[in-house]
Amino acid sequence: MSRSLKAHLLLVLATLVWGSTFVVVKAAFQFASPLVFTAIRMTLATVILVLFFRKSIFQLTRPALLSGAVVGILLFLGYAFQSTGLKLTTPSKSAFLSSSSAVMVPLLLIMFWRTRSHPARLTGIAAAFAGLFLMTVPAGKGAIADFAKVNAGDLLTITAAIAFAFQIIAVGRATRRFPFQQIVSIQIAVTALLMGVAVPFVERPHLQVSWTLVSAIVACAALPTALAFGVQAWAQQFTPAAHTALIFMLEPVFAWLTSLIVMNERLGLRSGAGALLILAGILLSQLLGGASHLEPETAARSAPG
Repeated sequence: MSRSLKAHLLLVLATLVWGSTFVVVKAAFQFASPLVFTAIRMTLATVILVLFFRKSIFQLTRPALLSGAVVGILLFLGYAFQSTGLKLTTPSKSAFLSSSSAVMVPLLLIMFWRTRSHPARLTGIAAAFAGLFLMTVPAGKGAIADFAKVNAGDLLTITAAIAFAFQIIAVGRATRRFPFQQIVSIQIAVTALLMGVAVPFVERPHLQVSWTLVSAIVACAALPTALAFGVQAWAQQFTPAAHTALIFMLEPVFAWLTSLIVMNERLGLRSGAGALLILAGILLSQLLGGASHLEPETAARSAPG
């Protein structure tokens, strides 16, 4: 088996793991508040990464530490908003809304770094934002939208997508300057630290030890965090960014299928249309929209729930 084929298959497997995580995390929130769960998960993931990448970490420099810390702060914001939002919305909606970070990356590059963008990419951005509108704003009686009924969890998840978009840009730049092992380990460690600090200020901490919670923490720390991020970093050396972006589009689909099988969650007609528009927007933006020389060679994904 060629390294290219192996890389593609591993990316599909990683995407399946990330997609199924949304349901696992949703179930764990019955026994732990969102930030408490995420803090424990990230701490365990940090230990795993340090053990695997200890040789590279021992060669850590101050510039690499600072770059990794910036990425970690952005990742913390993304996970904090996403985890809190997931408690208030459904796993499949969380996954589809989070995946909009893929089209927010080029939008942020246009806004803050003044990069030029292909018309197809702009069309993809517009389609994705139309999908966000349909998924988050319910229809009113005799009206296209009823903003009073917008789910707070959906708004928090969109905010998380913005933070993840900034994180994607930051990690793309950081891993071009420093070893990916250092950046991955530092960002997870910083996220764990900030989660622990934020818990008493942001939420009412809750922790009830159960088999569901323990298995979710171990599974999420080992598979979608430590292992899958490592697989992504290795596999993207042998796969074009466009192929990676296409594979990552499967993440919200896997999340929806898992939620359908486990929780019997079904998307309504309006939400389903919004989900299709988001996927179409990502497809146009990532595959047909061209690439700027300033744009990071890191394809966007939803980030595990």
